[in-house]
This record gives sequence, C-alpha cells and structure tokens, in this order.
Amino acid sequence: MAVIDLQTPFAERVAQALGDSHLAPSVVRATDRLLLARNQAMGSVDGEKLRHQTRRMKEDVLRNLPDYLEQLETQFKANGIIVHWARDGVEAAEIVRGIGLQNGVRTVVKSKSMATEEIHLNRTLEQAGLKVVETDLGEYIIQLAGEAPSHIVAPVIHKRLEEIAEIFHDKLDMPRTMDPTQMTSAARVRLRNEFFGAQMGVSGCNFAIAETGTVCIVTNEGNGRMVTSLPRVYVVVMGIEKVAPTVEDALLQLQALCRSATGQAMSVYCSMTSGPRQPDQPDGPEQMHVVLMDNGRLQMLERGYGEALLCIRCGACLNVCPVYQEIGGHAYGNTYNGPIGAVISPALAPEIDRFKDLPNASTLCGACRDVCPAQIDLPRLLVDLRADLVQKDAAPRLEKLAIQGFVKTMSSREMYERGGKLASLSTNLLAGLSGGNIKFMPPPLNGWTQQRDFPPFAKKSFRKWWMERQKLRNREG
Repeated sequence: MAVIDLQTPFAERVAQALGDSHLAPSVVRATDRLLLARNQAMGSVDGEKLRHQTRRMKEDVLRNLPDYLEQLETQFKANGIIVHWARDGVEAAEIVRGIGLQNGVRTVVKSKSMATEEIHLNRTLEQAGLKVVETDLGEYIIQLAGEAPSHIVAPVIHKRLEEIAEIFHDKLDMPRTMDPTQMTSAARVRLRNEFFGAQMGVSGCNFAIAETGTVCIVTNEGNGRMVTSLPRVYVVVMGIEKVAPTVEDALLQLQALCRSATGQAMSVYCSMTSGPRQPDQPDGPEQMHVVLMDNGRLQMLERGYGEALLCIRCGACLNVCPVYQEIGGHAYGNTYNGPIGAVISPALAPEIDRFKDLPNASTLCGACRDVCPAQIDLPRLLVDLRADLVQKDAAPRLEKLAIQGFVKTMSSREMYERGGKLASLSTNLLAGLSGGNIKFMPPPLNGWTQQRDFPPFAKKSFRKWWMERQKLRNREG
C-alpha cells in the first residue's frame, strides 16, 4: 500500500486511494464491523433517547461556554492544575514544548489524541530535540510507518496484517510473523521501557468535568493510565468545547461515546485525573498542566458551523460513509476525515476555502446524521459550506459555468427543448455505435462511464409523447 502524500492536490490523493486495490476492502471490512457493533450497542438501550440527551447536553455547553470554561478553570486551579490558554495550534504546541524544556524532559509518551494531531505537536517537540513515543498500539504502528492516522478511533484501519508485520520487522527487528498476539507482545515490551523512562506524558481529553475539575480520557488499552500517572509531568491538550458540566453529564457522554465508537457498553478504561500527586498519595505526576485551546473553534461559532462542535469524536459517521469507505482517511488530506472532517477542516481553517474540495466529497445520503450520537446534521452543514464557497467564488470554474448553463437552459422553454433534442440525438447515436448502452462519454462525463454504462436519452421526450397522446384523445373524443 503506497503512502498518500497529504500535500498533493485532492484529486491526486483520491485517484491514488482508488487505485489501491487493498485500501477499500480493508476499510470496508473494519468499518462494517464497527458499525454492526455500534448498532447492536445502541439497540440494547433506548438509543434515540441517548442521542437526544447527549445533544441537549452538548448544546447547553456551547450556549454557556464562557461560564463553563470559567468554572472549569477555577476547579482546575483549586486542584493544583496549571492552566494555559492557547489561541491557536502554534501557541498550544509552543506551550507544551516550553513545559518540556523547562522541566528537562528528554522523552515524551503520548496517549491517543486528535487534538495533538490537529496541531502537529509531535513535529514541534521533535524539532526541539525531544523524543516522542505514541503509546496507543494503532498510533504506535502509524508512527513507526511514518504516516498520519486515517480514522478518528482506529488510526491504522487502512493497514493489512501483512503490512503491519512488515513494519514490525523493519522498525523493531522482529522476525516476520502473522500472529497478532506476538506483534502486540513485542510492542508492549518496547512501550513498557518507554513508560518507565519518560519524563513527560501528554494526552488529549475526551471531556473535562467543570464541577470537579477532572480530565477524562477513554481508552481500551492501559497506555492511557500509564501516560497520566507514571511521568513526573503530565500535560493535557483539549479543545475548549470538550466540557461536561457535571459528573452525570460526563457519564451520559461516556455511554454515547463507547456505544457509538466501538460498540461497547463501556470502554475498558476511563482514566479520570483531578490534579497532580498530593503529599499523602503514593503515585501520580508531580505537575499537571491543561492547555485549553481555541484554534478556530470560536471562529466556527461565528461562521455558523457551531453545530459541528457537538462532535464527541466517536467516528461513527466515518464508518457509515460510502465515500470514506472508498477512499479512506488520508485522501481527505487533514487530521479530521470522513463527513465530520469535511465540515471541521474548512470551518476551522483561517480561510474557509483552504479545504474547498472536502464539502463536495459527500453523497449527502444522510447516513452520517442518522448514526451521530449528538444528532449533528452533517448533510446540512456540508450544503451550507458549499454555498459559502460559491459566495467566495471558490467553486471550480467548470462547475460554475455548468451551473450557470443549467440555470439559463431551465429558464428558457426554447433552450430546454432544443437541449433535450440534442441530448437525445447525440446519446442515441453513441448508443448505436456501442451496440446498446453508452460505454464511453467525452470529458467530463467520462468519469461516469469509467465505472458504469450511460443510458441514452429517450428518443421521444415526455412532452412530445404527452402532446401526441392529447391529440389522439381529442380525435377519438
């Protein structure tokens, strides 16, 4: 499987993804399994009620975000946590780098975190001379391969077992094996040494409880707990929307997250940290820092895309998306992929047209809205983004000309009828040359005939058929 260069144009990334014969089967196999588990888990409870309650809670957070953030900061400080505020990703990464350098850190162990991926934290720390080790197994494999994660929950979803075995052989000098247990054991041994030698742990935050000042991370591996408790310095990077007002709200979101992400009633671990180690406690970090990061989130609210901030990063919309299943995550070219990524990436960017291709990478089938635990109307947001891009004159010129031509044709009966006759004549001529349905159409319609036949237009239009029918009935009457 060739590595997709995220800096290449969108069309090239998609073409490379579609040309990989192993990618779609690997992604479909994994996402179908996750989706089935999700449906069973949500079906075992009142799933619609859970989704409705989760949305109401998240909406309350956004409506009262300044108050909850102030309460959260107050509780953090009362618990001995050092709070930092970051306007953007660069500032957030620099804050973490500064914490590491001030404390003489050499090795950083990280728990899986989309927020740190969003700000490319690893690159900033490595440029400062710090060794960074991803400790989630999927993230560890991706780091060894030198790639970015391709799924919000399952970062290595695009890799086959054979490819992972080759990575372990090349990077860990492990004898080639197809036994997942042996590969997992080898990774565990390596990571165990890193845990004991690291001076700083870094994690994201699934949610932070405002009333108690508690950071919660949800994992299925013990690495999260090791990252938060073994190093002497622990740093949390969290988006400012990741607030749960109360413990009850946190448990509500936890249920929605676990059932939607992996189909579990409860994850194996939910690590809750409320501050650094106290004098009477045997373990825990000596320092705990929380970086509260905006990085475009307030801008999303201002632009009218605040609904996307209800996302709890479960990945369910990716698992059900027909586009994601065909092209995988790397073709989106950014940290967030799938339907939610197609909204978040341009909405978070300083200029909304930076990821102008992504809102069009959707069929608008609505399946993502139907599985979202926060009931986010992703199809509507995608349509809104398309409209905004048109207003900014960021739509492709050919598409703009085609739409203008369509509007002009549909506004004139004479042009409409002439266009219909021309389409009927030309497509039936091509069908005659093909001996049936059309096998090839000239650009830009050749994209259609690469995958399927193009049926010719009717030889007689409905309007003409109707007029002949009326004349016949009049004569018979």
